[in-house]
Amino acid sequence: MFYIKTVPNLSRAGADIPFKRLNVLSSRRLRSSTSTSASAQTEQDDVSRHDSARSEEPSGRGRGRTGTGTGTNEISVDFEQTQEAYKSKDSLELLRSLVVFKLCSYDFLVEKNKEIMDLGKKVMGQRAFEQAMKMTFYGQFVAGEDHRAIRPLLQKNQAFGVGSVLDYSVEEDISQEEAEQKEMDSCVSAAEKESIGADHREKKYKAHKRFGDRRGGVTGARTYFYADEAKCDQHMETFLKCIKASGGSSMDGFSAIKMTALGRPQFLLQFSEVLVKWRRFFTFLAAQQGKHDMEALEQKLELQQLQEFLTRLGAKGDFYSWFTGRKQESSGTIDMLDWNGLIDDRTKISDLLVVPNVEIGELEPLLEKFTIEEEKQMKRMLQRMDVLAKHAEENGVRLMVDAEQTYFQPAISRLTLEMQRIYNRKKPVIFNTYQCYLKEAYDNVTMDVELSRREGWCFAAKLVRGAYMYQERERANEIGYEDPINPDYESTNRMYHRCLDYVLDEIELNGNANVMVASHNEDTVKHTLRRMNELGLVPTENKVYFGQLLGMCDQISFPLGQAGFPVYKYVPYGPVNEVIPYLSRRAQENRGFMKGAQRERRLLWKELKRRLASGELFYRPVY
Repeated sequence: MFYIKTVPNLSRAGADIPFKRLNVLSSRRLRSSTSTSASAQTEQDDVSRHDSARSEEPSGRGRGRTGTGTGTNEISVDFEQTQEAYKSKDSLELLRSLVVFKLCSYDFLVEKNKEIMDLGKKVMGQRAFEQAMKMTFYGQFVAGEDHRAIRPLLQKNQAFGVGSVLDYSVEEDISQEEAEQKEMDSCVSAAEKESIGADHREKKYKAHKRFGDRRGGVTGARTYFYADEAKCDQHMETFLKCIKASGGSSMDGFSAIKMTALGRPQFLLQFSEVLVKWRRFFTFLAAQQGKHDMEALEQKLELQQLQEFLTRLGAKGDFYSWFTGRKQESSGTIDMLDWNGLIDDRTKISDLLVVPNVEIGELEPLLEKFTIEEEKQMKRMLQRMDVLAKHAEENGVRLMVDAEQTYFQPAISRLTLEMQRIYNRKKPVIFNTYQCYLKEAYDNVTMDVELSRREGWCFAAKLVRGAYMYQERERANEIGYEDPINPDYESTNRMYHRCLDYVLDEIELNGNANVMVASHNEDTVKHTLRRMNELGLVPTENKVYFGQLLGMCDQISFPLGQAGFPVYKYVPYGPVNEVIPYLSRRAQENRGFMKGAQRERRLLWKELKRRLASGELFYRPVY
């Protein structure tokens, strides 16, 4: 039979789970959303429209805004002005950019870059090799070896209007075989090893040796493999130093972290599967009530019908009272956000890992059992996250939680959201990352915005297109589950703009959301500026940020910064030898990017020729 029992909520201090609000819902969270819900939205081209509730609310509510922007107030940025774009660079830096970008466009050099660097190290010797790297690839894409060495670059960029997102980019240089073994050891629980086939796992959320090396097909994203708890503590200490360095270099910096660096990925896999299965069960129930064609946030279950349906399945319990008794007001319906409350009231982390079985009408454990050590490992991951969030808040730094593979991401997003509920009450401290190449990106953004609105905390997001497309597609095809990626680049562009427009609308309406437009796509940047002008959003509000990688797209970053927009460079740093894996993938990423980015090289040449003609070839930035 289908049993759902209420268990006592944890106290917020001294509980079994150190992450204070992982499994505690405030009554406000379960408030009915009827008054703020809207009719189904229609996507027109790449711009999402206001829903019916939004269109009825006054523009700029609570913030003194009187309407959309006018022609006299519009801010435009000219991305063709090379003198302004490269004001922070001397001519040698421009020449280095041209050389590096050109080299990155040659397939042979990129494909064999690791072998070439290994050969260079043997021929030149360690010291000469490091110096050569600092004059070329390392100098282009990496800020320095440690937090002291990077300070001059951070200060220079800041002087020209560009902030920093610090990212310690050291990776373990291990073989594919070692990576696969570590992944299998850390993603398979003791229970799975002992009782093969006795659990209820889906193949997407199980470790597969063929894809154990998560570095394959990934460009530009760091990858961590679990070794032991001591190594996770080392990663946490590294992130803490990064947060401190960011706080010491500017008043409004960011620091980036990856969740897989903080604990055993087994928990992320299992918790992701639980979250997805609960969401899928809600969608199944909505379909039973004829609401399968609606957007995720528009789907609402009639509680009386839900009670009757689950009773016919053989479920036990008064579900109507379960929800209505916990809500401040009840409309007789619940949405996806209310539904998520069913998995929150559990005293142990392993108790979260239960899933509904529609066929037999029961809640069943994802695994037969958890060891005491596995329970401790899960708790330690949450503890490390909490420590990092507290230090970020204390140092005046925003914490950017990077996105990862889809089989980890539901758990990463949920745990990030729990941090946001605690630390984003007064200002945006924790930023979640949304990958817009995912088919479900818009649903994820809209639900999290709605939850932040109901509970009264600051929504904060970084929007990216995504870094794992080739790996995700290959894994889905080979293992046999639905491809989570949009079918083509244009679909991803439309998804990106749709998610972005939704958040921009939320900023204009409520002023309690924040977004970083992390994109090298000039059309996306121009789209953002156009929408900000339409909505009357001004740069000084610091609600809309822009982000690009260090060493790339300076013709976008610096004009934005000098026009007053909050813009940031993602700044990797670390010792030369230890960031080689990062540089290797950056070269691979730039191969495709630079082949289609003749414009950036043209602008670099244009500025060099201008300096030569005007006698400014030996120009030095003054700041």
